[in-house]
Amino acid sequence: MEFASIRIITNNVDRLAQFYQVVTDTIAARPAPVFAEIRTGTSVLAIASTATVAMLGEHAPTPGNNSSVMIEFLVTDVDAEFARLRDTLEDIVLEPTTMPWGNRSTLFRDPDGNLVNLFSKPAN
Repeated sequence: MEFASIRIITNNVDRLAQFYQVVTDTIAARPAPVFAEIRTGTSVLAIASTATVAMLGEHAPTPGNNSSVMIEFLVTDVDAEFARLRDTLEDIVLEPTTMPWGNRSTLFRDPDGNLVNLFSKPAN
C-alpha cells in the first residue's frame, strides 16, 4: 500500500488552490474544474469540489468543518516562509515558535479554516 494524498473538500476549489499555490510556491495541476492537485516532493495535497463526493449523500465530507487534522509542510526556514506569507494570511494561529521538542513551527488557517503547520526540524 502506498499513501497517495490528503484531499480537502471545499465549496471553492479556485480559492483554496490559489491559497496553497502561494503557500507551497507550486502551481496546482487542474485536470478538471472541480479538482486541483499540488505535488510537493513525495506528497500530494488534493483539493476537490463538493460535486466530487455528492454520491456519498449524507456521508459526504462537509467543507470548512475540519477540527481534527493539521496539514503540515516541512520547510527549511520557518521564519523566512512566514515572512514571505505573512501579508497573505488572514488567520495566524501561532507566529514562528520553537516547540519544546525542538521543531520550529508557525501555524495558520487556510480560507476554509483548516489548520496548516509549516515546520522545520532542529539542526543536529
